[in-house]
Amino acid sequence: MLYLTLLIGLTLIVITTKLTQNLQLSSIWLLVGQISASFIIIMFGNLKISHISQIELGYLSIPFSLLFLVGFTNVMNVEKEQKPLILLLPCISLVCLTISAIVIGHSFVSMIGICAVLTITLVLLYGCISGEENIGRTFTTSIGFIIAVLSLSLLELSFVMIYIPIFSLTLPLVLYLLLQNKITSVQSIIISSLVALLFSLIIFVIRFNIVWYLVIGFTVILAFSQLSSRHRFI
Repeated sequence: MLYLTLLIGLTLIVITTKLTQNLQLSSIWLLVGQISASFIIIMFGNLKISHISQIELGYLSIPFSLLFLVGFTNVMNVEKEQKPLILLLPCISLVCLTISAIVIGHSFVSMIGICAVLTITLVLLYGCISGEENIGRTFTTSIGFIIAVLSLSLLELSFVMIYIPIFSLTLPLVLYLLLQNKITSVQSIIISSLVALLFSLIIFVIRFNIVWYLVIGFTVILAFSQLSSRHRFI
């Protein structure tokens, strides 16, 4: 059922994004489509966070899961026009999610993760061959939604897994934005990708209790960063 709800959610996001762009509608319709897609995943896919560590969320599980899905669906939309090379960041994050899922034995995340990585690789190759300078918002939003769903699936097993989307995607994206005014866009993407790769490797070599402290620390920093419109993605 989760496979079907993911497909329906992606279709809904693609349709609303395309209609909003082609008909020049208000961006509120983008949010409506993303919230609807997230509700489908939560209600019909039965995918939500019921607890954080030892804390039961109860009635807050649905709004918390909804905020998580919508927030990370938009995490890739840091600019109106983005170079295909920026897809290295979600690709690294998806590889990390896929490897973790294979180790844990989560078939849904591993299967979808492999398909998403292959898709991004093909898009990157096409961009290099064709000389395409920008990628569409529809694709970046779809990739963000997939990462959000896969991350939420692993969070059901252990909330420590929130380390992956934060440290392998969100943190490198924030670094990318900070470096843009100091070096070229390509250089900032490469540096950010190396940072994402480094943090992705860390989760497989250090203890989970240390990872938990890193998650708490950076989550606080990330929450404060949302006060600035420059680095806001939620």
